[in-house]
Amino acid sequence: MNMKDQTLRDDDCCAVEPKKVEGKTPPVKAGEREPAFLAKWGWAIASFLLLVTGILTDHFWQPAFFNGPIRVVWYVLAYLPVGLPVIVKAVRTLIKGEVFTEFFLMSVATAGAFAIGEYPEGVAVMLFYAVGELFQDAAVGRAKRNITALLDVRPDTASVLRNGSYKTVSPEEVAIGETVQIKAGEKVPLDGTMASGSSSFNTVALTGESKPRSIREGEQVLAGMINIDKVITIRTTKEFADSSIARILELVQHAAGRKAKTEQFIRRFAKVYTPAVTFLAILLVFLPYFIVENYVFEDWLYRGLIFLVISCPCALVISIPLGYFGGIGAASRNGILFKGSNFLDLITKVNTVVMDKTGTLTEGVFDVQEVVAAKDFDERLLLKLAAALESKSTHPVASAIVRYGASQKIDFNKVTMQAAEEIAGHGLKGTVDGFSVLVGNARLLKKFNISFDAGLEKIEDTVVAVAVNDKYAGHIIIADKIKEDAEEAVRQLHKNGVRETIMLSGDKNAVVKKVAGILKIDKAFGDLLPEDKVQKVEDLKKDPVRVVAFVGDGINDAPVLALSDVGVAMGGLGSDAAIETADVVIQTDQPSRIATAIRIGKATKRVVWQNIGLAFGIKAIVLALGAAGVAGMWEAVFADVGVALLAILNAVRIQKMDFNTNP
Repeated sequence: MNMKDQTLRDDDCCAVEPKKVEGKTPPVKAGEREPAFLAKWGWAIASFLLLVTGILTDHFWQPAFFNGPIRVVWYVLAYLPVGLPVIVKAVRTLIKGEVFTEFFLMSVATAGAFAIGEYPEGVAVMLFYAVGELFQDAAVGRAKRNITALLDVRPDTASVLRNGSYKTVSPEEVAIGETVQIKAGEKVPLDGTMASGSSSFNTVALTGESKPRSIREGEQVLAGMINIDKVITIRTTKEFADSSIARILELVQHAAGRKAKTEQFIRRFAKVYTPAVTFLAILLVFLPYFIVENYVFEDWLYRGLIFLVISCPCALVISIPLGYFGGIGAASRNGILFKGSNFLDLITKVNTVVMDKTGTLTEGVFDVQEVVAAKDFDERLLLKLAAALESKSTHPVASAIVRYGASQKIDFNKVTMQAAEEIAGHGLKGTVDGFSVLVGNARLLKKFNISFDAGLEKIEDTVVAVAVNDKYAGHIIIADKIKEDAEEAVRQLHKNGVRETIMLSGDKNAVVKKVAGILKIDKAFGDLLPEDKVQKVEDLKKDPVRVVAFVGDGINDAPVLALSDVGVAMGGLGSDAAIETADVVIQTDQPSRIATAIRIGKATKRVVWQNIGLAFGIKAIVLALGAAGVAGMWEAVFADVGVALLAILNAVRIQKMDFNTNP
């Protein structure tokens, strides 16, 4: 197959065109399907009817007039509807300097069949080739629709509150902080936070989850979700270009550009394979003249033509990219976004999975359990100073303290604050209403030589220590909840070939060990700074046998995601930095989907290698039979078009598989 043409076809089937990202793809109308079918299949049907009529006339009716020029013209008329487009393509590629293309091979083979009087077989070869192309296009179109179905969740309009009334505008025109109304049954146009009451949302198109999600006031709502219950309003937090659905479309659009090694090899191989078999076909025609007795040129030319038909690498060049694209599509339907088919391959080799704790294995939704003030220090003042400083952070722990402070009617928004800064892996420092305040872990207090009760480090739950004017002022105890599927996720990872699971966290070691014990994680390390996580993963990668996947969601996870062999980000609530750096994005925030991603990768790789074996095996057998004069044109058609269709059907199977069923 012409490699340049095939690249264009792959790019067409595997990418969402930029102009379609800008606007919603128009739906296919019922009335348009019949003309589209006739336009695609009409000429092939006409050729088939002429061919069948000619064969029946040759072998059964046998009228006297059906011979000589009339017979030739009949079969030429049967040939032209399917042969002429291929010949035109062959000429165009020849003009560009590309000789060894499928179009050239098929044109030469069928023209040769006509030259030696094998008219029905010449028509049949081209007809079945054309039918095979139509089936290939249908399979590619199906795979493309599975991906571009994501565009259907892209909203057309947004009802935004302006000047006291709601106006309908394009989502691209809505600014951050504006109020948008969504009625029951409508799609959420932009990412935002719930501003009124609560509602249930259908998230299946966005995350693959079939179960509706209930979202309450103040919680995050993502573009592409469908409001189920009642009229609600949201306050936008991102422009449309940065929204969840726009990010998905961009990831999918570029996924096809990163090819798996198998796919790259097949492309390189086809460039060598096609001219090689063409020269072998030429040798097969002329070399026997010097070797065999009773050499008949027409017989050996027929064998050479069969050799050419069989040699087309269509089955490999189309079915393998289609297999990988089917895997990317299947993953996206399960809320998993692969940024390239190369990562589908690589994830099958992962034997060590390293995971962050907060937001990955736990909900990342902290609640304040207790506020403990030091002797002679006011509890409400402690909470006010801590909440004021934590309001400058986006960390889940900080959010919990701010949320709790607001629930306790602490007015921390009107304070005077200076020089607030974050100390990575430790906490925050700043000046609040004239007080010098430190809020963070025990390491932060040690860093500034502030003494505190030794029992603080023995508390198993997450503890936020507070120091005011260089003295320990108290602490806040916070608890996080383990995700429902976290334990099952670890179990499934082991069942899918992962030898070792490791948890790395900046949280205190006691908390990390406790969670690791509950989830049955092999190794766990706490009290880690971001650079400590990087060092741990670097140490793991020194073992050449290890293929390391790191799973995280925070900004501080970005360096480790980039360092690992496969970086997996929790995309639903994860930071933009983590999502941009990762190779795989889990839209549902469910750790169990890591094992699902591995299963999809393995299924895709299995189908791809089945196709390679099928194509090479059958082609080798029929090539040998054709060279020996045993196989004819009909066998050649099966070895080319038939094998291609079988490989395509096998590749399409990936899109039908259920990867949510635990093995």
